[in-house]
Amino acid sequence: MASSPATADNRFDVAAFIDARAIGRREIAMLVVCSIVLFIDGFDMYFLGKIAPAVARGLGGQPVDMTMVFTWQQIGLAAGAFTMPPLADKIGRKPMLVACLAGFGLLSFAGAFATSLLQLAALRGLAGIFLAGAFPIGLTLLSEVTPARMRSPFMSVSLVFLSGGNIASGGVAAWLLDIYGWQVGFWLAGILPLVALPLMWLVPESLAFRVSRDPVDPKIARIIRKVDREIVFTGFERFHYGPEQPAGAKTGPSAILSRRYRLQTVILWATCFLSLGNIALLANWLPTYFQELGGVPIQQFAKFLMIAFIGGSIGTLSMGWFMARTNPYWLICGFFLIDAAAIAALGWLPFGLGIFVGALMAWNFAQVGGQTGLNTLATLGYPPTMRSSGMGWASGVGRFGGILFPYLGGIALKAALPLSTLMLLIAVPAVLVSVLIAILAIGTKRQAAEEGSSAAA
Repeated sequence: MASSPATADNRFDVAAFIDARAIGRREIAMLVVCSIVLFIDGFDMYFLGKIAPAVARGLGGQPVDMTMVFTWQQIGLAAGAFTMPPLADKIGRKPMLVACLAGFGLLSFAGAFATSLLQLAALRGLAGIFLAGAFPIGLTLLSEVTPARMRSPFMSVSLVFLSGGNIASGGVAAWLLDIYGWQVGFWLAGILPLVALPLMWLVPESLAFRVSRDPVDPKIARIIRKVDREIVFTGFERFHYGPEQPAGAKTGPSAILSRRYRLQTVILWATCFLSLGNIALLANWLPTYFQELGGVPIQQFAKFLMIAFIGGSIGTLSMGWFMARTNPYWLICGFFLIDAAAIAALGWLPFGLGIFVGALMAWNFAQVGGQTGLNTLATLGYPPTMRSSGMGWASGVGRFGGILFPYLGGIALKAALPLSTLMLLIAVPAVLVSVLIAILAIGTKRQAAEEGSSAAA
């Protein structure tokens, strides 16, 4: 390197060191591993909704009886989102990511041997704890290894693989369900994460985490020297990551509710509640709605969903590209308005026509792209000492929406509402997300102006 991020008083900015690096093998390896983890996480999280009617009947129930299974899975996701990321902030990103992969892999595999819906609900609830941790911890680890100029694009690429797992899970319903039975989804959901575990040997622990735990840890200097041999240390460096926190500033998970981050935190919680609630509702019930209310077989609908999920990949990449070049708040607002319009249209358009497939793709484009925007705001808006917690807790609040919305979705199925009315109601939360993000955009601009005035004074 031409210059060192160290200062005369031996303070060394690890964030500046990472940001100054060119993209190399280390960064690409991290992107590949995190993308594989998110692919598997996406498969395990969404496969069940696509085969829900077959699972229910295989265990002696009716599709509406899956409400219990979906509810307990979401309870597990909520519990995991509040417990796993803070543990990653305390004991490390890498060990917790390993624990999450092993945990939901074993519990998913066990689901294939369930003999009742009650047993399956318990297993999915426990699996949800580990499923919820892999997503925010993996993204946090990737964000802390990647230079700032490439952070949004790298996270977007990784999130495309989350959508890819969703797409792949549709293949279970489309081609494997009739051949191997409902258990095949659980077999794959268990085997994939266990096979991927050896990849974690390629993943280094986050330097941001090491700095937050011990700013004079000698291991930090050794790791940096492995990356760049031109840097010379005296042995008395004090490491920090980005702007140092003022003396007396709150740190740890509770700091996300301090005055500096309160507006961002509250609105992120509210938007994740609405957005993840809608995602859980549609992931769990949409194929069933079209089968029970629209007369469309789940195998046929799954094939259309696989085509439509291409829109989700495009939406994720588009969000990452545009967020680096435009105002992210108004961009996210636009995505969620498209999301609302597409959801409403699905209930009115004739199934199978090109315009229906277009609406499915627009829905996936906007839903996945919009949630990518919310995830990026949550990851980049907090310092390392609270980053996993900030993103994880926003996801945790969202999982409460994931509990409530599918429960209400089961009530709607019992009520046999017309499909057009039901989809119109489901579009409302997306409109509310857009309104809340607009409020955050205005509040953030005002807060920045106030902080600028204080600094000038």
